[in-house]
Amino acid sequence: MRLNRYLARSGVASRRHSDDLIRSGTVSVNGTLVCEPGRQVEVGSDRVECRGKPVELPADLEYIALNKPISYLVTRRDSRDRHTVYELVEGRHPGTIAVGRLDRDTTGLLLLTNDGELAYRLSHPRFKVKKHYRVLVQGRVNEPTLDQLRRGVELEDGLTAPAQVAVVERSAAKTRLEMVIREGRKRQIRRMCATVGHKVVELERRAVGSLQLGDLPLGSWRHLDEGETVLLRSLAGLLR
Repeated sequence: MRLNRYLARSGVASRRHSDDLIRSGTVSVNGTLVCEPGRQVEVGSDRVECRGKPVELPADLEYIALNKPISYLVTRRDSRDRHTVYELVEGRHPGTIAVGRLDRDTTGLLLLTNDGELAYRLSHPRFKVKKHYRVLVQGRVNEPTLDQLRRGVELEDGLTAPAQVAVVERSAAKTRLEMVIREGRKRQIRRMCATVGHKVVELERRAVGSLQLGDLPLGSWRHLDEGETVLLRSLAGLLR
């Protein structure tokens, strides 16, 4: 496992802050200071320390589904002291972190786990895991625009992969869509819709792979049951 992922899963710091800790020379492996975040460590045999204190992975894996409310940030700390999703999940293991991000104004399903390999595979576009959204946009979305969204939209960071798009309801003023994407670019749905001329008014994530939001109340969370965990890990190629 990469050293920065090992620290993040152990609850020492976020992945980004773990990179900083490693580069600052405060982390050692088997008694030797390491400055490369990508250094591989052998779980169970290598001895990892941060500032002289042993760092160990949690004994149990944890899987949590949260219905993220609006105005909550998906970050561990905020310099402006705004609310974060971690305030909503009491008693979680320190190494349990969000898989991917939802922006401040997006609601819906957020998976949190300390299963680093699963988190990586659900987030990386190479594994093409579906993310299902309900989207309310301004204006009436016509058929050529729907086709453009389905084929892919040219953004500043490149062409998006084809998306599944269906109209739920449509009027002159607003259109409600169901969208399924297999990527995880920053604010991707919002940017796609804006590029084709329709500003997003409301955005909710309803599913990640096989995991459904269901009727989980806004701001509430629950542990996944065994069946849900097995399905997700199977989808990610972690069960054969």
